[in-house]
Amino acid sequence: MNKDPMTVEKDTQAPEAGYRVPDIQGDMNPQPEVVKPNYKASGKLHGKVALITGGDSGIGQAIAVLYAKEGARVAIVYLEADQDAEGTKQMVEKEGSDCLLIKGDVGDPTFATQAVEQTIKKYGQLDILINNAAEQHYCEKLEDITNEQFERTFQTNIFGTFYFSREAIKHLKKGSTIINTTSITAYKGNPELMDYSATKGAILAFTRALSQNKDVLSKQIRINAVAPGPIWTPLIPSSFPKSEVKKFGLNTPMKRPGQPSEVAPAYVYLASDDASYMSGQTIHINGATTVNG
Repeated sequence: MNKDPMTVEKDTQAPEAGYRVPDIQGDMNPQPEVVKPNYKASGKLHGKVALITGGDSGIGQAIAVLYAKEGARVAIVYLEADQDAEGTKQMVEKEGSDCLLIKGDVGDPTFATQAVEQTIKKYGQLDILINNAAEQHYCEKLEDITNEQFERTFQTNIFGTFYFSREAIKHLKKGSTIINTTSITAYKGNPELMDYSATKGAILAFTRALSQNKDVLSKQIRINAVAPGPIWTPLIPSSFPKSEVKKFGLNTPMKRPGQPSEVAPAYVYLASDDASYMSGQTIHINGATTVNG
């Protein structure tokens, strides 16, 4: 991607647009790159089943397509973007794999149970859980963060990660894995995304704690995370003012935002046997920004 400003076809900027903007990926200009044209699959996930929250677009969509290329069957959890979810399903099926769409709110513990059960019923197993669903809301002042916004952000981002992990762990076997999407904001913070940054810090701590749990270790289940920097996904135009979208990612050392296609391969690595001695760790994909921890 070049340094030209990002735009969106429709005026869907937050906070005026509300909490969630469905089907926004189809309105993005330029469209995110889902898969690198030169990506070569090698069957790293052959025979595995993955459940991906927030899999309808952005990073989640890119993960789903690469997993399909690598031989996995995937179940996609999404909130309301039917058009984007159907698009992901078509892309997965084009790779010769199977895709189950599950619509619901990850912040609902009952839904988490149902989603895992549907995946098991459909495929008979679960090997990989990707906790990727998230929401964020741009706020310049702490006092402007309402109780509703604060609770919703935590409900989706960290509660959802907890609920799905708790349900999935019952079915995961030796060699299975959970991969959580944290963020560069967990390490650096973001003054306009204070509640979001807090949830991503919680996800990071949860990843490390769960990886050391005796039951998890005895089952030889690996728990890792990926911490993206500024990535061009629907979350950006749906939550930032236009003035911020236009300069999104230009403050990184690489002077550009990243693409979902540049993040998803890390999830392939972490889910594969190549990462068999890796747990409790985080991979940073952020355009050369150095963070500690």
